[in-house]
Amino acid sequence: MLLLGNMAHADLELHLKTEGLSPAQQQASQTLLDEAMQALPPHFIKQLDRRIDVGWTDKMPANAYGQASPVSELDLNRNLLASLTDGSAATKKTNRPHGTVRREMLATVLHELTHIYDRSRLWPQGQRTLIQRCTRQDSSSGLVGIADQCRGQSGRRFTLSDDPRLLDLAGWPQYVGRRGEREQHNRQIARSPDIYETSSPKEFVAVNMEYFLLDPSYACRRPALYRYYKEHFGWAPAAKSACGKTFAFLNAGNDFAKTPLGQVDPERVYAVDYLLAEANQNWVSRWGHSMLRLVICAPGRPRGPDCRLDLDQHLVLSYRAFVGDVQLSSWDGLVGKYPSRLFVLPLAQVIDEYTKTELRSLASVPLNLSRSEIEGVVERAAEMHWSYDGNYFFLSNNCAVEELKLLRSGTNNSKLVSLDNIMPNGLLEVLKGRGLADTSVLDDPREALRLGYRFDSFRDRYQAMFEVLKKHLPVKQETVEDWLDLKAAERRTWFEQADLRTSAALLLLEQASFRRQMLLAQDEVKQRYLGARELKNGGMDKANATLRQILDNSGFLSRPAELLGSGGYGLPQPHEWQRLESETSLRQKQLQALTGDLDKEVRALLEPSRAAEMAANEANVKQIGEHLRKLHKASGGLELP
Repeated sequence: MLLLGNMAHADLELHLKTEGLSPAQQQASQTLLDEAMQALPPHFIKQLDRRIDVGWTDKMPANAYGQASPVSELDLNRNLLASLTDGSAATKKTNRPHGTVRREMLATVLHELTHIYDRSRLWPQGQRTLIQRCTRQDSSSGLVGIADQCRGQSGRRFTLSDDPRLLDLAGWPQYVGRRGEREQHNRQIARSPDIYETSSPKEFVAVNMEYFLLDPSYACRRPALYRYYKEHFGWAPAAKSACGKTFAFLNAGNDFAKTPLGQVDPERVYAVDYLLAEANQNWVSRWGHSMLRLVICAPGRPRGPDCRLDLDQHLVLSYRAFVGDVQLSSWDGLVGKYPSRLFVLPLAQVIDEYTKTELRSLASVPLNLSRSEIEGVVERAAEMHWSYDGNYFFLSNNCAVEELKLLRSGTNNSKLVSLDNIMPNGLLEVLKGRGLADTSVLDDPREALRLGYRFDSFRDRYQAMFEVLKKHLPVKQETVEDWLDLKAAERRTWFEQADLRTSAALLLLEQASFRRQMLLAQDEVKQRYLGARELKNGGMDKANATLRQILDNSGFLSRPAELLGSGGYGLPQPHEWQRLESETSLRQKQLQALTGDLDKEVRALLEPSRAAEMAANEANVKQIGEHLRKLHKASGGLELP
């Protein structure tokens, strides 16, 4: 009898409660349970070493399929028994994710068993004090409140639903700046197979277990999570086919003549750089802006340092509120009015935005990542591009925080897990301090420019043009910023006194001023949109129809999942690309048709003073251009275009 305590654990047993069931009902029920057992991983069956009684109950909401007790019982909704028995459940369609009632019933059994398995991996006896010390009370999110620094102490055994790696992938990352505390709201809400998964980590684990076991395309749609489950169980169901080698993305570039749907092949990504737009004097820009640069090799070029020359292939991953955003208002950023989404942009456009319009230099610092980490960042970026819809807060969820979370979840690098800096320029310093960023490429400024590690602001060029102007005209301003702060009409009074060289300098400065006015106008339109969005009693219905049309036509670039509707989940698969190509082509044609009138339409939304200043600035460009051509012709040069 003493030997009984040392007997090997029995495997999981699903025991059907047959009382009140006809032979046909018993057979149909047992077939369902046998199918569930066949779908489960061997490790799952071995670890969940208990008998679980399964029965049918009429004490359940009509729309429920089943529910498990904390330990060893599983109840199914008796309203579903008749269709299971006569076979109609196999063909009866449902608007639930798995398609048919029969499939949903199987998924429910697997889902509820996963809850029991998850709960069975609780803290060992004797850990109650540690639990009380480390756990925040939060009934909605279970063990998410356990600070990460408490994990692993005293032989801690993770449940699935509080494993830090799974939480990173699932959408409950660490709060940056709060020493390991987890975010409480999951914002990976687009392209979800079942939005119920975002209600808590426990439900996320159970919902995704359904798809891991039942959907042959899960490995391709959610590759990182598929690998997590496969590693945990040491097993995976047979995949339907090999996954594609590339990831689809929408290029948010401003060239409306190009189809935005693109593909990125992780194999062609040579490196990932931390791309920092350096600070300026504006409140929202005083700490810089964080981005990631994918150094992509041109087709046919072997992966190596020469890929840094293929600038037209390089892409930038930038968390922004809107396409083309390089400025946000301070107050709205503090209170989180802005969305935060991951845009994929051509490097050339980003360089122009910051160096010419914002007058900010860019530093592109290589990150010291392994080959697998580089590919992991690319894969994770694709997943976030299609699924993430967050809120932008300057001081808690800004660009640096978002990029750090992307790096953490994409690489699973231990050096990044405890990294806790929330400012863009500070993050670069910390990355350097931990040996993750190679800032030595910036030591020689000339070489850094030549090799594309640095892109200088046009501010110095504009200041040089202003020095030309000051040398030939008695203007009182000391800096180019002072000059550009003048009204267009005030600057115009100097045009007729300018010689050939000074006129050329004035033309360049007027063009710079116009870009500046466009940026201010863009922000003004954006504020009007956000204000209308916050209005009650009609909201956007009170916004200008033109603004809605512009935003509707370009909005797909910030919410790419909308193009695919409600079908599918996770990363778009090749069979969905045809729809993407069709939808993006249609939207792009609409944007291209709008392009000719876009400037006029946007100006109709501006305050009169802003619109008048833009018109005056345009008149300046035209007038100084004509003056320059006249002087050039008079000097005997060829006529300028």
